[in-house]
Amino acid sequence: VQLVESGGGSVQPGESLTLSCTAFGVTGSRVCMGWFRQAPGKEIEGVAAVYRGGGDPYYANSVKGRFTVSQDNAKDTVYLQIDNLKPEDTAMYYCAAAGWVRAWLDQRDYIHWGQGTQVTVS
Repeated sequence: VQLVESGGGSVQPGESLTLSCTAFGVTGSRVCMGWFRQAPGKEIEGVAAVYRGGGDPYYANSVKGRFTVSQDNAKDTVYLQIDNLKPEDTAMYYCAAAGWVRAWLDQRDYIHWGQGTQVTVS
């Protein structure tokens, strides 16, 4: 199993980025793909999640309205679009995979993690 993120970078406030996460070898009848981020010196924070194959995504209150999750099932890829980027969005962004989750953004439910992609807003 491997999750590979891409799409991070250094941007200015107000710009947008789309992060990608491609899952290799993640199987199961029910797979939840989550996006998490960790800013320097802070705890990891869940920002969004979606069950693979359909259903409405779930967003943390802190990112609603600016973050959008989408997926391309044919490519086993989940995307996280971030609009109107702010300096406080600066963090390493990780995607993760779980089966059924007790809570959408409880990191303890997520078994597989990617290596992360850095987003810097300044």
